[in-house]
Amino acid sequence: MITANHLSRQFGRNTAVSNVSFSIGDNQVVGLLGPNGAGKTTIMRMLSGYLEPTTGQVTVNGENLGQNAYCIQRQLGYLPENLPVYPDMMVADYLDYVATIKGISREDRSRAVREALIATEMVDRGVDKIATLSRGQKQRVGVAQAVLGRPHFLILDEPTNGLDPHQTAQMRKLLEQLSRRATILLSTHIMQEVEAVCDRVLILRNGQLALDRDLADLHCSDSLVLRTDKAAELQKLLQGLPQIVNVTANLTDSDCHEFVLQLREGCDRNTAAGNISQCVLQAGARLYTLEPRVRHLEEVFQEVMNNGD
Repeated sequence: MITANHLSRQFGRNTAVSNVSFSIGDNQVVGLLGPNGAGKTTIMRMLSGYLEPTTGQVTVNGENLGQNAYCIQRQLGYLPENLPVYPDMMVADYLDYVATIKGISREDRSRAVREALIATEMVDRGVDKIATLSRGQKQRVGVAQAVLGRPHFLILDEPTNGLDPHQTAQMRKLLEQLSRRATILLSTHIMQEVEAVCDRVLILRNGQLALDRDLADLHCSDSLVLRTDKAAELQKLLQGLPQIVNVTANLTDSDCHEFVLQLREGCDRNTAAGNISQCVLQAGARLYTLEPRVRHLEEVFQEVMNNGD
C-alpha cells in the first residue's frame, strides 16, 4: 500500500499541490486525472521520491519514503512524462544500465532486461540505438525501464503518449497483466484509457483532490432511461410518481420517445421501475427499454471541473 498524507508542494509563492491525502491498496489500478497545471506530475514526482513535499509525507507499506528512499525506490517503477533516455545507447544496454541503478543483481540483470523487452514487445529492437526509434518505440523503452525488476508499485505518466492504436491496445493488455502483481497509478488525458483499465479515479483541481471514487460507483447515476412509443399523456403520469423528482423528454423520432427520469434520493429502484411500467401500461404505450442511465467518465470530469468555478 502507498499512502499520501497531507501532501503539499510549493515552488516559491506558487502552490502546486495543497493538502492532498489518499491511499492506494495492493493490486489496484488508479487513474489520476486533472487539467494541465492541476498538480498531477508534481504528485507523481513526490510519490516516486524524485521531489520532496513541502509538507506531508509518503509511506509505502508503512515505511516513510523520505527516511528510507533508496530501499523503497527499488520497489517502485516510474515512467516520467519526459523520459531522460540516452539516444546513443542501444535499448538493451540502456535497460541494463537502469537495472544496475535499481540494484538488480548481476546474475538477475539479463533475465530482468529480457522480461521487460518481451513485456513491451521490444525484443527485436534490443540492439538498436535509441536515437533510431520512433516516438512510440521510445515510449515503450520508457515503460520497459519502469517495469524492470517486477516492482510492487508503478507510477506511469502518460504511458500511451505517442503510441498507435495497436500499441495502445497492447499497453492496456500489459497494464492488466501487471496489475496482478503490482499497484499502478496511471496519469493520462485520455478518459477511455482510464475507463478501460482502472478500478478507481482521483481527480485533481487547482492542486487539490476534488474527487476519489471507485469507477463503478461513478458510472451509476440517480436516473433511469425509459424508451416508449407515446409521450403526451405518459409524461404527466410519470411526473406524478412519488419516486420521481424530474422528467426530461428527449424526442428521438416519431416511433420512439425517450424520457430521463431523475429518482428521489434513497428511493427503491425496483419499486420505481414497477410504478413506471404501470404508467406505461396506463397510457396505452409500449415499453421498449427501461434501464439505469450510465454516466461516462468525461461527464463526471466536467461536473467536477464546473463545481470549482
